Amino acid sequence: MLAFIIRRLAQSVVVMLFVALIAFVVFRYVGDPIASMVGVDTRLEDQEIMRERLGLNDSVIVQFLRFIGNAMQGEFGISYRLQQPVTELILSRLPATIELALVSATIALVFGVIFGVYTALRPKAWSSAGIMALSLVGVSLPTFLIGIGLIYIFAVELGWLPSFGRGDVVDLGWWRTGFLTESGLKSLILPAITLSLFQLTLIMRLVRAEMLEVLRTEYIRFAKARGLSQRAINFGHALKNTMVPVITITGLQLGSVIAFAIVTETVFQWPGVGSLFIVSVQVVDVPVMAAYLMFIALVFVLINLVVDILYYVVDPRLRVDGGAGK
Repeated sequence: MLAFIIRRLAQSVVVMLFVALIAFVVFRYVGDPIASMVGVDTRLEDQEIMRERLGLNDSVIVQFLRFIGNAMQGEFGISYRLQQPVTELILSRLPATIELALVSATIALVFGVIFGVYTALRPKAWSSAGIMALSLVGVSLPTFLIGIGLIYIFAVELGWLPSFGRGDVVDLGWWRTGFLTESGLKSLILPAITLSLFQLTLIMRLVRAEMLEVLRTEYIRFAKARGLSQRAINFGHALKNTMVPVITITGLQLGSVIAFAIVTETVFQWPGVGSLFIVSVQVVDVPVMAAYLMFIALVFVLINLVVDILYYVVDPRLRVDGGAGK
């Protein structure tokens, strides 16, 4: 187990270094940071002083090593647009994105597993056919169109929920949460549903396919021959073995929810990291873009590491194979 974790950590370090190289190239060679930070009336001598102060006259290797060192400390420079530390900007937007991602992932996981198990146990029921037909909406329609449709129905026509923003938030130190206010919870509903639909459909179809496959195996027939109850067979044996691949997909989808919440945050004007990245791309705010790239890479690396460890713990075949390969 320890050797497995060490190998995964080493791979994670290599991935982060490669992403850091890409982020550095973006940071270093896309536009002139001095031109973005000063006005047209700034003298060339003053620009050269700023260039020397920022270390832009150093060699590429020295600048890359400095970038790595600063990134390890969570320092990514100053935003060209807002003239504020990039780390502070991301941290101020991070609670909104994390809360949206966690709620969306919870909705997708809970309802995806429930609907997947139901349609697998009752494959010929009309309700299962209806659920499978409706699930095509989450796959076929783009996220922005789903969001606009929900806004039109529940915000414009019915007036039940707000159409944009995060609502009132409560400041808990460095974390600002909307979970503790009514308007914050209402504002979270529509973007969370919009962001969760694709993941919900994917998890539901995966659970259904895996469970149908498991129900046809020999040990399920043996469990029936032993006289076990249908509940024990379905949930104690079939569902347990179905969850092994679901863990992997769910972990990866959580990373995708955080990384690709950009569209949902833009549609609902959600003040998260994704909307900050969109504005930064529009104005070529390179430090924010590079920091966002590093942040998303770190999210995927950490989630993949946790998923690999859980997969290793849940599936005994990996431990057997690992022991045989030593």
